[in-house]
Formats: sequence, C-alpha cells, structure tokens
Amino acid sequence: MEIDFLLCYNINMSNLNIPITQINRVGETVAKRLNKIGIKTIYDLLVYFPFRYDDFRDITPIDKLKAGQIANIVGQIELIRNKRSQRKRMYITEALISDETEQIKAIWFNQPFIAKNLKVGDRVSLSGKVDGEFGEEIMRSPAYEKIISGRTVHTQGIVPNYHLTANITQKQIRFLIKQIINQADEIKDWLPKTIIKKQKFYSLAQAIKKIHFPKSYAEIKEAKKRLAFNELFLLQLYSQIAKSESQSKQATKIKFKEKETKKFVDSLPFSLTDAQKKAAWAILRDMEKNHPMSRLLEGDVGSGKTMVAIIAMLNAALNNQQSVLMVPTEILARQHYDTISKLLSEYNINIGLISRGEKKLSKSQIPNPKSQTNSKSKAQNKINKTQDIANNAKIIIGTHALIQENVKFKNLALAIIDEQHRFGVEQREKLINKANSRSNPRSKIPHLLSMTATPIPRSLALALYGDLDLSIINEMPKGRKAILTKVVPENKRKEAYEFIKKQLKNGRQTFVICPLIDFSDKLGVKSVKEEYKKLNAKIFPNINIDMLHGRMKPKDKENVMQNFLNNKIKILVSTSVV
Repeated sequence: MEIDFLLCYNINMSNLNIPITQINRVGETVAKRLNKIGIKTIYDLLVYFPFRYDDFRDITPIDKLKAGQIANIVGQIELIRNKRSQRKRMYITEALISDETEQIKAIWFNQPFIAKNLKVGDRVSLSGKVDGEFGEEIMRSPAYEKIISGRTVHTQGIVPNYHLTANITQKQIRFLIKQIINQADEIKDWLPKTIIKKQKFYSLAQAIKKIHFPKSYAEIKEAKKRLAFNELFLLQLYSQIAKSESQSKQATKIKFKEKETKKFVDSLPFSLTDAQKKAAWAILRDMEKNHPMSRLLEGDVGSGKTMVAIIAMLNAALNNQQSVLMVPTEILARQHYDTISKLLSEYNINIGLISRGEKKLSKSQIPNPKSQTNSKSKAQNKINKTQDIANNAKIIIGTHALIQENVKFKNLALAIIDEQHRFGVEQREKLINKANSRSNPRSKIPHLLSMTATPIPRSLALALYGDLDLSIINEMPKGRKAILTKVVPENKRKEAYEFIKKQLKNGRQTFVICPLIDFSDKLGVKSVKEEYKKLNAKIFPNINIDMLHGRMKPKDKENVMQNFLNNKIKILVSTSVV
C-alpha cells in the first residue's frame, strides 16, 4: 500500500507537475542529471531540501582574514587572467581582489571561463576557505558572484547545500530553486488553520521557502519543525491505514497448545525470564485470533527474542501450519537452523533452510540431481529444491532468498522477520504475499512478528511502527553478563591490543568487525582483508587468526565459523555478516 504524497498536499497539478525542462537553463542533458537525484518536476525541485548550510552572514575585511578560516569577502577585481600549468597540464585562473583594507589572491583550477565571466573593475562577493601560502593568505576555488543588484544567493547570508550528482553544481541547484521558489504558494496547506495557529507553525509555503533560503538559523529550525510534523503525521496516517487494512483481513487461527508448549519450555536447560513469558503469551494470544497479528518484539542482544519466536513457530507447527523466519545474513540463517533443529529434535517437524548458497530439509532428503551443464536446467533445479522445502517444511529459516526466488509456501500462517530494520516495507509485504497459494490467490494472510535489537524508545517505536503492537523484553536471562561498550581512541590502540592478548590467554576469543571487505581510500574506513593482513602479520603473529565475509563460498564460511566455535580460531576478522 502506498500513500500518494502529492495528493496529501492537494497540489495544483497544472503548474507544479510541469517538467523541469521548461525551467530556464534546463536542457535535456541537465534534466537527465537531475533525474538521477529524483528531480523531474517543479514540485520535485521545491521539496529537494538542503542537508546543511554555510554561514556567510558576516562580510570579513580582507586584512582580517586568517588561514583556515571560512569567510565571505566583498571587493573589486584588480586583475584576472588565465595561465597554463605545464606540470599538471591544467588551466589556472588567477584574480587579485581588493577592498578598502587589503588585497588577496584567488585561484581556480580548470575553469578558464571564469576569466570571461569576471572582468577587471567588477564588484564581486567571494566565499570559501582561506589558505596560507608563503606567508600570505589565498582563496582556492571560492564561490563567486558579481554584485549587480539585490541579495546574492551563493556567497552571502545563510547558503544552502544540497546532495548532488555528477556534473551538477550547488550553484545550479540554487539558481533553479530560486527561479521557482514562489510557486510554493500553489501548494495548498492541508493542515487545519487551528492546528497551525495552536502549534505556532509556519504555513507549508513559508516552511518550504525558509528551508531553502533562510535569513537566520531560527527560521531553519521553525521550517524543519513544520516539515518534520508533516512527515510524522503522514507516517502515522500510513500506519493507521495499514493497521485498519490488516484488521479487515483474515488469518488462520493458531490454537495455543498449552500442554506441548509447557513440555518444551520445561525441557530447556534454562528458565525463561518474566519478560520472555509475557511477550510469548501476548504473541500466542494474537495468533489465536482470526485476523493477522502485527507485532514488534524489541529486546537487547541476548535477551531471548529468538526463543520467544521458537515458541510461536512450534505452536504453528503443532497446528499443522507453516512458519518462516527471515534473517539478513546466510550465517545467521544457518545458526538459527542448527539451533532450532536441535531444540525441536524430539518433535516430528520438518525444518527447512533456504539461502542463496544452501538448501536443506532436516527430516527428509532433497533429491540432488546429477550435475547438468545446461545453465537453465541448473536454475530450474535450484527452484525445484526451494519449492520442495516450501512444500514440506513446517518451519523455514532463510535470507532474502525467501522473497527473491519464485516459490510459494504451502500454508504459511506465521511470518517472522529478525532484525526488521534491515528489511524494507516492500520486502515485508513480499514475504507476506508468498503465503498466497498458487491455487487460491485469496488465501488468508499470515500473522506477522517483527524482531529488533535496536533500542527504540517507546514513543518513537509507536511513531515509526504505529501499525505494529509492541512487546519489549526488558530483562536479561539470569547469569548473563552485562555488555560493556567502550570507545578506544587511536592513541590507546596499543593498550587495546594488550587487553586482547590478555583475554586470549584466559581462553577467550575476539571478533574484529570492519565495515568493508576490500580497502577503499575514498571512504577511509577499515576493511576485512587489510585488517586481517595487519593483525596476522604484525600485531598477533603467533595467534591463529582468520577472516570471514559475504563474498566467501558457503562451504568456506561454514568451515571458518565451525573452527571459531571449536576455539581453533582465536581472532575472527569479519564484516557485519556475523
């Protein structure tokens, strides 16, 4: 389900839906570049908001400039010329600008057209960073404007900055928005005037104008306040519509199997916390209704969310219904598959695993046809394996492959999404739609349980996930140690390595998590391969270290994880795949 954002604003479509190609200085080439950042119409341009601002409200006399300062100056061009740099084969434009106090040199690289735009005697406004060179100040590649009449847009006041794409400049975006900014008046404000007055909000047109071209940071704050209210209001509206639609649909009743559930809980080598019991009971009661459950289960890592989910899946299986657990990574899917298979080994329940690299069914063998050279046959074989699991398993654990592959579940009654913030609304809906059987497209939709370890304050959770009921596991199992988080600065890195060595001597193990697999000088963050090489060769040469990332083959990943579980690997360098 989607809400048409345009309709919410009751737009005068005749004007605001005009293509940007009809704006001055927007040809087909520029239009294609703007399309890459989602700007196709005048309306798109109006609601393409800045992400930060430069403060050039004060004009600094040239003799007061200091190296490292970001400043705005106003002066007259005394000299301007282009010259060719032989070493780097580029054009350099040099200009000498003076005011009543002093002179300063400005230079631009590979922009020879500037010497045609600006002439000696022109009064200009320049803004940018001041550098020091051979004991004197210089401005490199400053933004510039001729001062002819009226207020400048790019170099004075509070100047907006926008996210860009290739070959589009801040100047272009500002120039285009400046042309059409007054058309914000054509957007009818759908918020009642009583609310606007009570909350002391800007009108919608005012907010849009101020967010682009503010005169003070107070105006930016008030504009953001109004626009944020709009977003939250529409989000709440969407959530309530989604909840209303969900309540109007039919779901399969899953009866609470009290005797079997009690037996399972008693067989566990630990006791459930009160918070786990409360969450499980709320979920089981929801599943007994004939309209679909929509519930968010929130709890810290280690609080026992998965065990609550297993209790729900067990009840679905005992009712001869299917449940599916979708997780973000193959390793996590395999871990859940192994855990659930072990815990439910005494029950006659088929448990399946579906990921890009692995297809398994616990209680029966999936036929493994002879390898075929025909790629089409291999692809069909993959689909057949997946469909066999979808037909025969009562509990299915999987990754995105669950929604990417062309399969339908036999009688899916419960869908569980782990780390739900890693999946979008569309992915959630795709999983639910997989429940529609091939023979009956109007079959009942499954109950939905989303789980997250991301701490979300209750008020924010209700705002973001208003279509979901909320359960919180706010206590940890007995004996579970508290998680201690510390930030170690660069100058303490050696002490951190010594701490790791001490922990390894005591029989413990270490994860080193990096955001990238391969080195990138553009992002400037750690990579698995680079960090593994450094730790293995220089920092811990006598300690068994290995690495893990998503590009490895499933068999290799499984071997690494198994070796780590068996304590053969002491330090594991990995991406967030773990």
